[in-house]
Amino acid sequence: MRHSSFPEGVTRDTLIGWFHQGRDRTRKVFAIPRPEAYFDRPIRLRNPIVFYEGHLPAFTINTLIKLALKQPGIDEHYEDLFARGIDPDSEDAAKPPTDIWPRREDVQAYGRKSDALIERALREATIEDEAVPQLRGGEAAIAILEHEPMHQETLLYMFHEMPYERKIARAPFATQLRASSERRVASGAVKIPAGKATLGGEGSFGWDNEFPPMRVEVREFEIDRYNVTNGEYLDFMRATDAEPSHFWARRNGAWFWRGMFELIPLPLDWPVYATQEQATAYAAWKGKRVPTEAQYHRAAFGTPSGEEQRIYPWGNQRPDGSRGNFGFTNWDPVPVGSYPNGASAWGVHDLVGNGWEWTSTVFDGYPGFQPMASYANYSADFFDGKHFVLKGASPATAPELIRPSFRNWFRGNYPYVYATFRCAA
Repeated sequence: MRHSSFPEGVTRDTLIGWFHQGRDRTRKVFAIPRPEAYFDRPIRLRNPIVFYEGHLPAFTINTLIKLALKQPGIDEHYEDLFARGIDPDSEDAAKPPTDIWPRREDVQAYGRKSDALIERALREATIEDEAVPQLRGGEAAIAILEHEPMHQETLLYMFHEMPYERKIARAPFATQLRASSERRVASGAVKIPAGKATLGGEGSFGWDNEFPPMRVEVREFEIDRYNVTNGEYLDFMRATDAEPSHFWARRNGAWFWRGMFELIPLPLDWPVYATQEQATAYAAWKGKRVPTEAQYHRAAFGTPSGEEQRIYPWGNQRPDGSRGNFGFTNWDPVPVGSYPNGASAWGVHDLVGNGWEWTSTVFDGYPGFQPMASYANYSADFFDGKHFVLKGASPATAPELIRPSFRNWFRGNYPYVYATFRCAA
């Protein structure tokens, strides 16, 4: 088994430790809503909170135990009820699978049984077998471990929508290294010369939309050194009567940021969180455009010396708290340019962390795309021309998901995700 976050190799102990870390963080996430809010539905386009506490263990059973290992599950009803979430295009189409949900203690009891079965499988079962499609390279085992932090991020932006009285404020899940005060040394755009960019990956675990690698010739372009800030977007709003960011609130004539646990006077030097449609409109107002996926890659991983691709924007050192705002170290963004140690070789900041980066690339498979054996409908259902690729990471993105090939995607009008943008020309 190979994974970019574990260059020394992936062992059973690695997987078990990763599994425990994920389950522990999930328990902390579910401790944020007050008990009486358990059946709330903070975002009408998604299921109620109860669904996700059942979905995470059910996914591990459906994927590793039943599909890959061909062993019986625990509870057929739960494994059907909690099988898959929803991604409708309107509230009218967003109908949860039931109106009568199990009690929380029953969902949690199912989760405990699932955890015990998964840990036993990771410790004793044949989880890597080239003769079984779902077990090639340990695919199913790693998939369930990466799937959990994806939903932790989904849950956090769902919880962001909850009234403050329905939540219990708590500290972030990781220790934050002090961000540098040496920020905004030089703003404006950076010129990136023509060159090659390799999209996708090979040789280690990835989701199906990351394969096969595709090499692209990228023409010379310019890209903003920093993400567009709240202050810059406010100027755009005043000039055009555009809609505000979904994360803003108006109180007594003043703008505030709707933080996870409190309203904050709008920080003008934080990146604006926006939809892809808002990003496109802002860029057009500036006479520019939202960068393509290939341009993001060139700006993030290319180098002036001609080296085509680094592992991370800052080099080949693994992600840590000095490189960017990711890994659950903050509930909200920080000022742009706060992590000079995370800048790319071209001097472009915050390409990983502080908010996913919208691109203008419509989400689709690379030439030669094949659905993954352990999750056949992971990507293909969204190749509909309505979803756009996002790159990078947000404050709520786990370090194990930070790799050049990883692709996120959302509809162009989806306002809830922790997503920002910058302009290119």
